[in-house]
Amino acid sequence: MLPLRQIFNNNKILIRNFSSLSVLQFSNYLFPLITFPYLVRVLGPEKFGLVNFAAAFVTYFTIFTDYGFNLTATQEISVNRKNQDKINKIFSSVFVIKTVLFLIGLLVFLSLVFGIPKFYVDAPVYIFSFLAVFGSLLSPVWFFQGMEEMNYITVISVTVKAIWVIAVFLLIKNPADILILVILNGTSFVLIGIAGLIVVKIRYGVKFRKPSLTELKRQLTEGWYVFMSTASITLYTTTNTFILGLFAGNEIVGYFSAADKIKNAVQGLFNNAAQTVFPYLSKLFSESKIKAFKFVKNYMRLTVSVAIVLTLFMFIFSEDIVLLVLGNNYIPSITVFRIILFLPLVILLSNIYGIQLMLNLGFKKEFSRIIFLSGVFSVAVSLILVPVFYEIGTAITVLLTEILVTSQMYFFLKKKGIKI
Repeated sequence: MLPLRQIFNNNKILIRNFSSLSVLQFSNYLFPLITFPYLVRVLGPEKFGLVNFAAAFVTYFTIFTDYGFNLTATQEISVNRKNQDKINKIFSSVFVIKTVLFLIGLLVFLSLVFGIPKFYVDAPVYIFSFLAVFGSLLSPVWFFQGMEEMNYITVISVTVKAIWVIAVFLLIKNPADILILVILNGTSFVLIGIAGLIVVKIRYGVKFRKPSLTELKRQLTEGWYVFMSTASITLYTTTNTFILGLFAGNEIVGYFSAADKIKNAVQGLFNNAAQTVFPYLSKLFSESKIKAFKFVKNYMRLTVSVAIVLTLFMFIFSEDIVLLVLGNNYIPSITVFRIILFLPLVILLSNIYGIQLMLNLGFKKEFSRIIFLSGVFSVAVSLILVPVFYEIGTAITVLLTEILVTSQMYFFLKKKGIKI
C-alpha cells in the first residue's frame, strides 16, 4: 500500500482541481439558495415563474452555442496542453465556431420572441435573459478544465456571484424590478466570460490564429455526437420543466423546481468529481488503458459508496430536509424530492459508463444514440404523465429516463466485453 503522502503527491492535480470545482459548484448552488427565499417573496409566483421560464427557454440556445465543446475541446486541450501551437489552433477554431453558432441562434431567438405573442408580451425579459448565452460564448471554462487549472475561473466566478448576491438584495424590491434581476443574471455570465478570456490571454499566452476550413470542419465533426447527446439530454431536463409549465401554473412548476434545486446541490458534488476526472482520464487512456481502467474502478468504488450513503440519508430525512430548506409552503415538494433524490446515484453511474468510458473509448456515436432515444422516450412519457400528475409526473419521468440511460450504457459496455 502506498504511503498517504505518495498517494497525495500522485493525485495532487486531481485534488486541487476537485477542490476548485467544488468551490465553484458550491457557489453555483449557495448564492442562488441565499437569494431564493427572498426573490420568491419579492417577485411573487407569477414573476418568479416568468424568470425561470425565460431561463429555461434560453438554455436551448446555450446548448446550441456550446456545441459539445465542454467535452470535446476539453479533451483536446488536455491531450495537447504542452503544445502551444496546437492549443492556439484549438482555442481559435472553437471560438470561431461558437461565435457563428451564437449569431445563428440569436437570429432564431429574435424571430421567435417577436413572432410569437406569448414571448412578445414579455420580450424585454427574454432578450435580457439571452445575455446568459453571450456569456456562454465568451466563457473558457472548457479551456481551464483541459489545462486542469480550475482555480482561476473559480476565483472569478465566486467573486462575480458574490457581487450579484449583494446587488440582488440592494436593487430588487418589488415585482416591477424583474428586468433588473434578469439584467443582473445575464451580466454576471458576461463578466465571468470576459475575465476568463483575459486570464487565458495573459496566463497561458493563447493567441488567435485564423483556423483553416479543414480544422473547423474537424472540430464540428468531433463535437457533433456530443452536441446531439447534450441536446438530447435537454429533452429530459429543461424540456420536462417546459412541458410542466405548459400544463400547470407557475406554482406547480415552483414545487418541482424547488425540490430539484435541493437535488442539484447534492448532485453537484459528483459533477465536480466527474468534471475533474474527465480530462485526467482522457490523458490516462492515451497513455495506458490498463492504468485508466484501474483508475475508473477505484473511482467508481469510492463515489458510488458515497452516493449510496447520501441517498439513504436523504430518503430517511427527506421531509425534514425539504421543510428546513424550503419552508412549510413547499409541502408538495416533499413527494417530488423523495422521487428525484435517487437521481444523483443513477446519474453518477451513467456518467461513469457514458462520459468517462464510452467517450474516452471512442464510442461517441453510440453514446449519442443512447441519449437521443432516451430523450425521445422522456418527451413521450412526459406528455402522458404530466397532464395528469403534474409535478409528480415530471419527477417520475425524469427518474425513469435516467434509469433507461444508465441501463443502456451498462449493457452496451458489457456487450463490448468491458466490465467495471
